[in-house]
Amino acid sequence: MRSTLALLGLCSLLAAQPTPADVATKADAYVQSFVRDGLFRGTVLVARDGQPIFRKAYGNANDEWDIANTVDTKFRIGSITKQFTAVAILQFVEQGKLKLDDPISKHYAAPATWEKITIHHLLNHTSGIPSYTGLPGFMAKRSVEKMTPVEIVKLSQDMPLEFEPGASYKYNNTGYVLLGHLVEKISGTSYGAYMAATFFGPLGLKDTGYDSSTKILKHRASGYSPNGDNAAYLDMSLPHAAGSLYSTVDDLLKWDLALHGGKLLSAESYKLMTTPGKGEYGYGLVMREVAGRPSIAHGGGINGFNTNLIHFPAQRVVGIALANVNTPAADQIALAIARIAMGDEQAPRPLRKEVKVAPERLDLLSGEYELRPGFIMKIWRDGERMLTQATGQGAIEIFALSENQFFPKVVDAQLNFERDASGRATAMTLRQGSAELRGVRK
Repeated sequence: MRSTLALLGLCSLLAAQPTPADVATKADAYVQSFVRDGLFRGTVLVARDGQPIFRKAYGNANDEWDIANTVDTKFRIGSITKQFTAVAILQFVEQGKLKLDDPISKHYAAPATWEKITIHHLLNHTSGIPSYTGLPGFMAKRSVEKMTPVEIVKLSQDMPLEFEPGASYKYNNTGYVLLGHLVEKISGTSYGAYMAATFFGPLGLKDTGYDSSTKILKHRASGYSPNGDNAAYLDMSLPHAAGSLYSTVDDLLKWDLALHGGKLLSAESYKLMTTPGKGEYGYGLVMREVAGRPSIAHGGGINGFNTNLIHFPAQRVVGIALANVNTPAADQIALAIARIAMGDEQAPRPLRKEVKVAPERLDLLSGEYELRPGFIMKIWRDGERMLTQATGQGAIEIFALSENQFFPKVVDAQLNFERDASGRATAMTLRQGSAELRGVRK
């Protein structure tokens, strides 16, 4: 009887899985709702049991020549690079060339303040080293410079640590550039060459590599800002082992299957990589429960590109979204298409119909709203356009749903204003995802 019940339960589980055709229809409708609003261009893939069941490209790879993205288009993957770096380091550990508890000073001429920092701390962002990408003015002033990994690390090494090593978590690109330096030092070759020889070639990742702006690369997507302009130039020596790789959805699926299929690491090393520490971060991967299911994921953001790869190990489902425009859509899409493949309903973004609001009514919204201490959103009218700018961010245009409700097209958010009897705005509420912040007009 138990065998019969078990068989019936298995049949019921299999029957509950949506068909590839159903997944394709629903996933495409979901992605198209972002494309329609100008929030996504790129390539997506969802796989189940190691096999793609939906893959499709959207929008242009290059606007100047009106060339469309294809499933073979190459995208800069940003911080998805970090899991490649982490695997390389763990392989060195398995080979006895490193130890996770090695102090960095054993392999790098580190300052005395770094004496407690270990390789483990670099891998899971608990070193306390300031990230060079967060240094004031770095991206605006130095993004066109070509720098070596050591030169990049030196940008932060004379600064005070942000916390005691191991005491806290803060995402840190400097730590991964330093890990890339260790890869080069131990291998005796460049990071890109080592990755090609160790991973890309053996795994058949023919469309993956270390990007370079000077290299002629067939089928490489151009990157764009949310307003449709070309993204700001970034010399690819700067992200290095923290974010300089390019790839395709098919190659990333091959990589994911190899990593989680035991082809790259021992069981012990894999467990270390996928055990969440502070910030739910392991080594180059984030582990968290999503929709009641354990997931393993990482996203990437780099000038003109946003990417995400999410893996649900129990369900053997993988979602990948690679975008050549800087919006949060890739994160939402990768998760949503994976959930669709698991049978979850995911509603496409509702169509937002813009309305015209009289200029004098718009002017009554202008002002500054403090949503939390030190975080202010400024609202103002520029001709027929309404603009907003949050503390530390660039200005973006917002569009009216009504005279009190506005939304940006580059971020999935909504701004709701409260007016007094005269029509003057007194407060504003920002809703973004599950977060809601209310601020009084200053």
